[in-house]
Amino acid sequence: MSTEDARVKFRTHLAAQGLRVTNQRIAIFDAAFGQKEHFTAEELLAHARAIDDSVSRATVYRTLPHLIGSGVLREVDIGKNLKYYLPNTDSSAQVAQVICVDCDKIFEISAPFMSWYGSTVSSKLGLTPVSQRLQVSAHCDSLKSAGVCKHRAAVSTQI
Repeated sequence: MSTEDARVKFRTHLAAQGLRVTNQRIAIFDAAFGQKEHFTAEELLAHARAIDDSVSRATVYRTLPHLIGSGVLREVDIGKNLKYYLPNTDSSAQVAQVICVDCDKIFEISAPFMSWYGSTVSSKLGLTPVSQRLQVSAHCDSLKSAGVCKHRAAVSTQI
């Protein structure tokens, strides 16, 4: 999905919810879609304020559920009461997330088998899958053996 398609989808979602399309909400959308790596709500706030300094923390936290609900943003909950977000540029892509528990780095790996697996196990129960995710938490072998993790300063990557 292109950024412009996502913008239309987000605007349509807001209208369907009876919400106005405000400059602050669009700044938050633009800040989110300007990111290539996973980001936190606080990081989104900083990026949105760089676009429009009137964006408040409360507006970011109120807008996030609408970005997710419209399908333009994905939420990754890594536990530890910490959530990351990423623009959903390909809603058909099946990805597995591998999270380094040592540095909270998120790796996303193509996992085309997930669609088959989700359908197979759901159909055995007479259900149709709506969503699914595969998330693996792992320790960094490099940190364990050498005491250094090359990913420690980074936030995320896609493989």
